Amino acid sequence: MKTIDRVRLASLMEREQKKFVAERPKSKALFERGRKSLLAGVPMNWMVKWAGAFPPFVREAQGASFFDVDGHRYTDFCLGDTGAMTGHSPSATVKAVEEQARRGITLMLPGEDSIFVAEELQKRFKLPYWQFALTATDANRFSIRLARQITGRPKILVFNWCYHGTVDETFITLERDGRSGARRGNVGPPVDPSVTTRVVEFNDVPALEAALAKGDVACVLAEPAMTNVGIVHAQPGYHAALRELTRKHGVLLIIDETHTICAGPGGYTRAENLDPDVLVFGKAIGGGIPGAAYGFSQDVADRIVAGQNLEDCDVGGIGGTLAGNALSLAAMRATLSKVLTKEAFDRMIPMAERWTLGVAKAIAEAELPWHVTQLGCRAEYLFQADAPKNGTEAHDAMDFELERFMHLYAMNRGILLTPFHNMALMSPQTESDDVDRHTKVFREAVRELVA
Repeated sequence: MKTIDRVRLASLMEREQKKFVAERPKSKALFERGRKSLLAGVPMNWMVKWAGAFPPFVREAQGASFFDVDGHRYTDFCLGDTGAMTGHSPSATVKAVEEQARRGITLMLPGEDSIFVAEELQKRFKLPYWQFALTATDANRFSIRLARQITGRPKILVFNWCYHGTVDETFITLERDGRSGARRGNVGPPVDPSVTTRVVEFNDVPALEAALAKGDVACVLAEPAMTNVGIVHAQPGYHAALRELTRKHGVLLIIDETHTICAGPGGYTRAENLDPDVLVFGKAIGGGIPGAAYGFSQDVADRIVAGQNLEDCDVGGIGGTLAGNALSLAAMRATLSKVLTKEAFDRMIPMAERWTLGVAKAIAEAELPWHVTQLGCRAEYLFQADAPKNGTEAHDAMDFELERFMHLYAMNRGILLTPFHNMALMSPQTESDDVDRHTKVFREAVRELVA
């Protein structure tokens, strides 16, 4: 297997950075203007992580592509890090949002759309009761609070190098010596996360059982396959063990399908016949309009209702003035019924298979010790020879300099990947030509690296 020459990598990165800046004068001008009113020149802090000297400023987006203000067209495999997995501005969602905006945007009162969406989620995920939030982060927070209330237990359990939005309890990592503490980059943690959280490696059944046996864990919050540290699949039998152990120790199982909805219309839960107590689904649910949902089993719903106090239900830390607003629910109804359909997934998943095969072939041709993994309509390459079995193995395979080069090289040639790692997502509008174009650019990049 070949290795990467770091001197050559630095030289190539310098070349690509000059190309990026030279070809985007309008984005550069907007970025400089933005630095006078936006912190670090961007509207959200992690936008500084794009591989270019500044992010491309977008003019318009439609379907599987967008144009920046300098007129460059990009095939978009980032798709808003799943928020636009529907494709940008799907016509059914746009029409529903336009019509609802004229009728009313937010009222703190229910409409029929809320029932329609809940009924559709019942069919997809087999959980009988649902509530709504604006983000998956909020849905996770609210689910954790409810789990603590109905179990009377203080802690939650997550997997090492997981990600569930900006939930304080989840920014914890497992050190090499077995101790846990605040994850690197955790900004202003309110408390040491080991006070609120237990953390174990994904796929480690003995560690999971030991942590749950302490009797103080209210819930396990888990993606059914890890996605935010590279794709980490569950080992055979792991989900059965997870469900058995959570039930044995009286722990609620919360499955976060925000990214793993890529596995199909009912996410990984339906594709693999999982049986969670609580399920969270956000980002793509509204076609890009902020919205999220969280659902409960009959038992959990009964326990929540039994513990409710009507006088205090508006100040309990669950909900929000704009949660369940009419605009979000109109977007969810249209997206679920007309965009994220079985027919759409039947098109998207083969595109991800094509992407995976193309990248795998290019890696083999270049004789690099990398691998590529697929999960439904999502695929990703990682800088190690074998697929990781847990978060630590996936994290250790990350290479920040190499990752930035691959992203910038692709951006300079009209391909956008997710900025945090090497993830590609397919939309219903993604074409085989889009996939093959990425394969061509990827092959050119690795050939330059190993030349």
